[in-house]
Amino acid sequence: MATTTKVLSRTAASTSTTTLYTTPSSTTTVITNIVICNPTGSATTASVLLNDIDLLGSVSIAANSSAFFDLKQVLPTTQTIKASASSTSVDFHISGVEIA
Repeated sequence: MATTTKVLSRTAASTSTTTLYTTPSSTTTVITNIVICNPTGSATTASVLLNDIDLLGSVSIAANSSAFFDLKQVLPTTQTIKASASSTSVDFHISGVEIA
């Protein structure tokens, strides 16, 4: 089994729920951390779903700050990470490990 540490998603938010990552076939993914960055002058909210189930539901991110979430969540083959935010200025940085 090959284990690869990688960036799973590094992208700007959408105001509608958008797929950021899908576990490839014959692979298991372990999400190790999520950073949500709000560079704007106003507080925003963000949500993250794992396979369409809330992981972070409408989390408030203060103006000009970031929220850090260290975790170990397993995503089997074809499962997804989806996210949205109240502002498209918000950025998601999601890292993890793929095991194939």
